[in-house]
Amino acid sequence: MTKNIAHRGARSLAPENTMAAAKKAFELGADLWETDVSVTKDEELILFHDTSLKRTTNATTVFPGRAPYLLTAFTLAEILTLSAGSYFEETDPSGEIAAGSISRKDLDLFKTERVPTLEEALVFTRENNWQVNLELKELPEEFSLFPLPRRTLDMIKKTGLDFDRFVISSFNHTWLKQIETMEPGVQVEALLGDWHGEILDFQDYHFSVYNLNHTSVTEKIIQDLKERGKKINLFTVNDSRDMARFIEAGVDGIITDFPHRLAAILDLDTVGTMYQFEDKKENL
Repeated sequence: MTKNIAHRGARSLAPENTMAAAKKAFELGADLWETDVSVTKDEELILFHDTSLKRTTNATTVFPGRAPYLLTAFTLAEILTLSAGSYFEETDPSGEIAAGSISRKDLDLFKTERVPTLEEALVFTRENNWQVNLELKELPEEFSLFPLPRRTLDMIKKTGLDFDRFVISSFNHTWLKQIETMEPGVQVEALLGDWHGEILDFQDYHFSVYNLNHTSVTEKIIQDLKERGKKINLFTVNDSRDMARFIEAGVDGIITDFPHRLAAILDLDTVGTMYQFEDKKENL
């Protein structure tokens, strides 16, 4: 069965990488949630995707004159004063507000959301007997020596989350290999295809699980990886037709902003007959 993986939580229905998005994904029945692990100026681990605070917080209002608002230029205490959800109603990033999918009550609550710490995310996952995919984000040059893999593992151990309740993914494959050495029991997943339609380079096919940009994937790539005994998760698949054809092609997981759409398709007994998978690159 293909896994339903909620990208940055259910980010089409709640502000991304917030506890509200995680809770919404859990309520929708996603198999696990995917989130981004990054670092503050004072070396605290938080959930955040961008290098800048501008897109998903009100940092420009709370801290005028701090351009370019780099995440690593702010302490955890400063970041915790920000709203990580007020932008959501203003921008309606996935069109779900206009579609009537989000209540007024939820929109008002989103304005009080803040950037979560990694510890909060892990405790929530443990308490709900759920699973999480932790993507370790690349860090700026001044943090090049920061031991993000080790610090992430230390926090996991501190919160008591079992090893079968999380995976660690990254575009930084050196970090993943470090984790394999430090904790052989931890599942790592190698990200490939940072750019739309990028040619995928698997090098020596070292990893057992690959998380791939769906715009770069063909049926031949999927078949080849399966023959090599690899597992495949695809990101970020938001179109229902794409979801159906990739399920038919046998991928192990789909990372999506719309876990509710994917849940509806996975519930269909006839998903395998819905669409043919074409052996070509597909663009959304």
